Formats: sequence, structure tokens, C-alpha cells
Amino acid sequence: MTTRRPIFLIGYRGTGKSTVARLLAERLHCTWLDADVELEKRAGKSIRQIFIDNGEETFRDLESAVLRDLMNATDTVIATGGGVVLREENRLALKNGLVVWLRAPAEVLWHRLNEDAMTRERRPNLSQGGLAEIEEMLRLRTPIYERCADFTVDTDAATPTEIAEVVSRFGRQT
Repeated sequence: MTTRRPIFLIGYRGTGKSTVARLLAERLHCTWLDADVELEKRAGKSIRQIFIDNGEETFRDLESAVLRDLMNATDTVIATGGGVVLREENRLALKNGLVVWLRAPAEVLWHRLNEDAMTRERRPNLSQGGLAEIEEMLRLRTPIYERCADFTVDTDAATPTEIAEVVSRFGRQT
């Protein structure tokens, strides 16, 4: 197997980054990491608790540190946190790999997040309230995701397995 630069999956929470990362790594015969899980291990608490105890700025500092440590990984698929693209230093670090933006409409994300117990337990609450907040976050983040992405996959009408197949075909070409 030739050494490949990392594949970073970016996108809003609920787009399927962690699930697709695992399936994609299986297809490509490489490892996968969830940057949020790594961050929680280092902090010794959930992202939700980091936000409560230390605030968003501390969380973003930890997120940047984890990305710096992972950015030169080889033969690895990395599911990033939804807001990793908010800092310029992180956008630059992502350039060390192939960046795939997983996206879905706000309504689909709202439904997925409401169905996901892990999101309720480990992630910060949607502060403004539900769908309106997701729509606003997507409005703000979409241009940033677009600038970062080498490749974009819509996740609303495809299974995680189908998405992993599409990304694996693209990943083999680069």
C-alpha cells in the first residue's frame, strides 16, 4: 500500500462524518480517527462539559491542538468537528490532506440530531433553538466549508455506505 495523505471529513454536526470515516477507512484499508473523541480523551470530559466548564474558546483551542497533532497522519481518515473550519490555522492544517465536505439540508440535520442520543449527551445544546440555529450556522459556515473542500458529498439521500464508496473513488484518484 502506498502512503496516502490524510482524508479529512468536514461538515456540520449530523452529516455523518464519524460513520462515514469508519466505513471509508475499511474500504481504503487504513485507520480512522474521530477528532472530537480524541479531544474528549485529552480533556477527560465531554465536549458539552468543556463548553459548560471552560467555554467555547477553550474548546476551540483544544480542537486546534488535536488537529495540529493529526494533520500529518498518513493512511488515516479523520472525522473533524463541525466547527473546525472556523479558525484560519485549522483551515491551513486541513490543506495537508484531502478535504471532503459532507453536507445535508438543515431540516435533515435537525431530524438526525433529534434522533441521536449521543448528540444530546456529549454535544453543546443548540442555544438559540433548533432548526433556526442550524439554518443560521449553515448560512455562516457554508462559504467556509466550500472554500476548504476538495470534494463535496450530499448525505441526505445516500446511505453512509454509499457515501463512503463515492469518497473512496475520489480519494483513490488524488
